[in-house]
Amino acid sequence: MARKIVTKVSKTAAAKTKSGSTQSRRDDGVPLSQIIRQRITARKARFHANDNIAEFIEPGEIEGLVDEVTQKLQGVLESLVIDTKSDHNTRGTAYRVAKMYVNEVFNGRYTPQPSLTRFPNISRLNELMIIGPIAVKSACSHHLCPIMGRVWIGVLPDKQTSKYARITEWVMCRPQIQEEAVVELANILEEKMKPTGLALVMEADHFCMQWRGVKDLNSKMVNSVMRGSFLKDANLRREFLALMDKNQGR
Repeated sequence: MARKIVTKVSKTAAAKTKSGSTQSRRDDGVPLSQIIRQRITARKARFHANDNIAEFIEPGEIEGLVDEVTQKLQGVLESLVIDTKSDHNTRGTAYRVAKMYVNEVFNGRYTPQPSLTRFPNISRLNELMIIGPIAVKSACSHHLCPIMGRVWIGVLPDKQTSKYARITEWVMCRPQIQEEAVVELANILEEKMKPTGLALVMEADHFCMQWRGVKDLNSKMVNSVMRGSFLKDANLRREFLALMDKNQGR
């Protein structure tokens, strides 16, 4: 008598197969990225490189995006005449790079904003507080080259807030230019905290200048944003910059 063979499938795998939520294309062949793009344009929203689009991505679709980007990157490697079949070093590179971009380097585009924990300022503290240096990693939207640097945040608080580093990382993990990134971070902190004063300074190495182009290994970009009391009070600005200089973290 013929034996009956039963294949066990995990609940997770079965759920993914049933829902199709991790597929890079719908059954009608429309790519997942196009579906997400249609949702965004239907709301007349912007989706520039440094915009967060998490509200337009449904549960399970991040894995589908990784799959779609993997397919596209495999085509890039083939167009660069790289043999990914017999070269053990590049076998699987397309998937690794796709996962790195979606889940790590550009993670700030695809995940919701982290919550900020706010505490009541019972003691009515109004002294200058400096957070940093916070290590930041981003990517230039012109060449997708790394931007590696540090951020200092100066606050005259109205309410006490934590998770400065987490919100900074979320903003920086997108392809962008440094000048816009610092303003975006300042806007979010000002909106959430409503401080009496806010100051930000970012110093970074740009690999689009060091790795390519002029290949200048010594150049750094430094820019700042001053809001509220820091904009009006020169003495407060000097105090922040002096304390920041002492707290270089090297």
